[in-house]
Amino acid sequence: MALFVMILRKMAKNRWLELSLLGGLILSVALVSSMPVYINAVLQRMLVKDLEIRQQAAGEYQGKLWSSVYLTDEGKPEDGGRLLQGVDSYLAKKQDDFRLPVKEYVRERYTETYRLQPADPMKADPSVERNAALTALSGMEDHIRLVDGRLPSQEPVDGVYETLVTEKTLLKFKMVLGVEFRVTDDKDRTILRIKPVGVFDRKDYADLYWASSMSSYESSFFLPFSLFERDLTEGRKLVLRGGVWYYALDYTKLKLGNIDAFTGTAKDVQGYLAGRFSSQSVSAPALGIIEGYFEKEKRLRLMLWSLNVPVMLMLAFYLYMVANLITERQKTEIAVLRSRGAGRWQIMAGGLIEGLVLGAVALAAGPYAGLLLTKALGASNGFLEFVQRAPLDVELNASAYRYALGTVACSILMTLIPMFLATRASIVGHKRQMSRLDKPSFWHRYFIDVFLIAFSVYQLQSFRRRMDDLASMGLDSLDFKVDPLLFFVPALFMLGTGLLLLRLYPWFIRAVYWSGRTFWSPALYSTLIQVGRSSTQYLFIMVFLIMTLAMGAFSASAARTINQNSDNQIRYAAGADVTMKTNWENDAPPPAATEAGGEGAAPPAQAPAPAKRIQYTEPPFAPFGELEGVAQTAKVFVKKNAFANAGKTQAGVQLMGIDTDEFGRTAWLRDNLLDHSFYDYLNLIASDPSAVLISRSLAEEANLKPGDTLRVGWAGLEGASFLVYGIIDYWPGWNPNGASQASGGTTAKAGNAKKRDLPKLVVGHLSYIQNNLALEPYEVWLKLKPGTTSAELYRQLEEKELHPVELTDTKQLLIRQKNDPFQLAINGVLTLGFLISILISFFGFLLYWLLSLSARTLQIGILRAMGLSFPQLAGMLAAEQLLTSGAAVLIGLFTGTLASRLFVPIFKISFNTAQQMLPFQVVFDPRDQLQLYLITGAMILIGLVLLGYMLSRIKIHQAVKLGED
Repeated sequence: MALFVMILRKMAKNRWLELSLLGGLILSVALVSSMPVYINAVLQRMLVKDLEIRQQAAGEYQGKLWSSVYLTDEGKPEDGGRLLQGVDSYLAKKQDDFRLPVKEYVRERYTETYRLQPADPMKADPSVERNAALTALSGMEDHIRLVDGRLPSQEPVDGVYETLVTEKTLLKFKMVLGVEFRVTDDKDRTILRIKPVGVFDRKDYADLYWASSMSSYESSFFLPFSLFERDLTEGRKLVLRGGVWYYALDYTKLKLGNIDAFTGTAKDVQGYLAGRFSSQSVSAPALGIIEGYFEKEKRLRLMLWSLNVPVMLMLAFYLYMVANLITERQKTEIAVLRSRGAGRWQIMAGGLIEGLVLGAVALAAGPYAGLLLTKALGASNGFLEFVQRAPLDVELNASAYRYALGTVACSILMTLIPMFLATRASIVGHKRQMSRLDKPSFWHRYFIDVFLIAFSVYQLQSFRRRMDDLASMGLDSLDFKVDPLLFFVPALFMLGTGLLLLRLYPWFIRAVYWSGRTFWSPALYSTLIQVGRSSTQYLFIMVFLIMTLAMGAFSASAARTINQNSDNQIRYAAGADVTMKTNWENDAPPPAATEAGGEGAAPPAQAPAPAKRIQYTEPPFAPFGELEGVAQTAKVFVKKNAFANAGKTQAGVQLMGIDTDEFGRTAWLRDNLLDHSFYDYLNLIASDPSAVLISRSLAEEANLKPGDTLRVGWAGLEGASFLVYGIIDYWPGWNPNGASQASGGTTAKAGNAKKRDLPKLVVGHLSYIQNNLALEPYEVWLKLKPGTTSAELYRQLEEKELHPVELTDTKQLLIRQKNDPFQLAINGVLTLGFLISILISFFGFLLYWLLSLSARTLQIGILRAMGLSFPQLAGMLAAEQLLTSGAAVLIGLFTGTLASRLFVPIFKISFNTAQQMLPFQVVFDPRDQLQLYLITGAMILIGLVLLGYMLSRIKIHQAVKLGED
């Protein structure tokens, strides 16, 4: 107990350092423990968002589980009802196993299809063939509205079963309400009598109760469910033919913890039905999304952890620095204890108890601080952008506490390292070390900086080779087996580069000193000697500043790069702000004429005659240019299944017909993708109507070069001659990458993969193609004026009755991309990393210099006693700040920029390599650089003000008295 009290008193004596260490521990635990919480929350939002998007696109509720059985004639008729009721009991027990709220649960029964004959031939035309089944839906009465008539009785009325029908049933069977029909068998014997008494429709077309459309019930007569169960399911008055069970589950409550429960229960239902019925079906639309979701989960986890590795290393560096400062203040005490017989394990035990106390506080507070970080990340709308958004559904889980406990353990071990190193020295050795501050550091003595740079460059080259192999084979980046060390490489490179520059920095100081040693002022002369001879003393704070600022620059560049590349992919794939296909009148036969016979029709006995080429009528194009907010329009003809002949080579190509002037003013293409300017290529072919640009893939396969000719056409046409004017690698709206060779979920082996058949492109003049080949529908591309909204454009299209068949709106795609949970996660983590880097850098800077100033009180007092004025002393400290902290800031920004250019492309592994149309480009935003400069400038300025304030409070007599003591 006495030892514990002594440790607490020692901690109280160094309370500011201990609080700084505690703050770093809490922040480290918060960051690491927030990762599983944040990943789970983002993955949940991603899954729900994907289901919502799929629901909007498919028009089908994604939370449904629809199962049906068809009773064949193989079993006994009396067994049908028992089997269906067995399914009822089984599904009732399995309902809780989904672990999702059940919005609707519907049971449906239906009978064999029977022939219906009017009881009174005068009231219904007996010549109309009427074949229908009796159907029942549980709880149907609460979800319908009566269009005509009334609800049927729950009991037979005079032996007649009253039913409901749809409007389509009335029209199809040419009958009216109140007419009695006889349900007859194949021998024309009456089995049952029914009478429709009401016509119904859905009460609400958005009601999840209805799994099927009303058109699917146009041959059904609906009985009350309880009556159907009693007289048909159990009473077997008619032959049962099947049943349907429909769950509408609340998929918005789907979480990572209940995904397995949902998918497992769906498989259990399918297995149960498959084991009892020869004809059965189970459908759950969400299962398809969930299967693809697991691939997204791997990609997101990989990305988020890779983005956090540099921040975690920076926090570890901060903890080590603070622990080292604490140890530096205790080195004399440790050396005295060692000289008086204290064992190293006893001193280490004291440090361990101190770490356990701080670790316990961090473990208690850190996870809850992580929750706050997670909620802040959920509000990110871009890098360093925050908006009001629905908060993430976050909760602490076992994984968060496991990560927190591991972080505390690693942090305690790291903070014990400086103390362990200090226990090796006796009091004599400690005094000797204090007098030799100019000896090389451990990092420089053993060339750790050179090793780190060499290792980083080797890992980078290995990564580049493997990514090139993936791209050449068209494989997904998930096929890339990631080395965990890969994510440490950027931080290791930044550390190695910073140490290398600091190895050279003393020579720079000495050069400055020798260049003006005859005219330097005494204050500056003293500063240059202090910095030049005690470079090891400043090494730690300079390395710390370099790492934190370099990682801040790296995080900023990574965020901008990922965002910009994602946006560029969308813009390039679309080609322009808005692209659309319009309806062209033509003489094509109707679909029914070309698909006669239906899906199961037998093939014709004779080969069909060649199809007549369709003639199209071009619609007016001018109204598109008259739309308000439209800056430019262009006609773009795209024929994907064209062919090109060059000598003996024939290849499938995509033919694009354009008007060079309109296309150049409308289309979008990123700079530096082509050998020359995009507009130079357009001007190149503008003068010759037969001139074309071809893709490099076509040029290499057909051995074409500028000046060669080729013939291009498509099915039903002989083709026309074109003259090659240029070779291009990229073009707006064209994907230069081929599909992956690995299909069906298999991965092509590097040694056996064949060279991909890359897409090929031919770009020519639209007028020449229309005159020499054919007039076929083209696309309309629009460039919008700044500030034009999609809603305004859609409204004008509606007013002018310009109804596109297909429309791609780049602005809406970019908004969707920005709100994508995957993108939000990346921006949130990178923003957090940037802010933590700056925050830690600021507090580490202040802490070090304030402690350094207090440790040099005697030196400052002597300088004042020797006659150095306060302004000269302040100038000396300011120069020292600029030569150390200022230099570290410049080196950090340079190192971060260099590391970004080299290592940000590593994040390509988070994207599907086979779907990347454009090369990955590292992006730097001047605003981020400006923010870094402003923050570091303010940091140094605040530091100088505080140092000046502390300097003004130092009394000469107190400093000298301190030295005498």
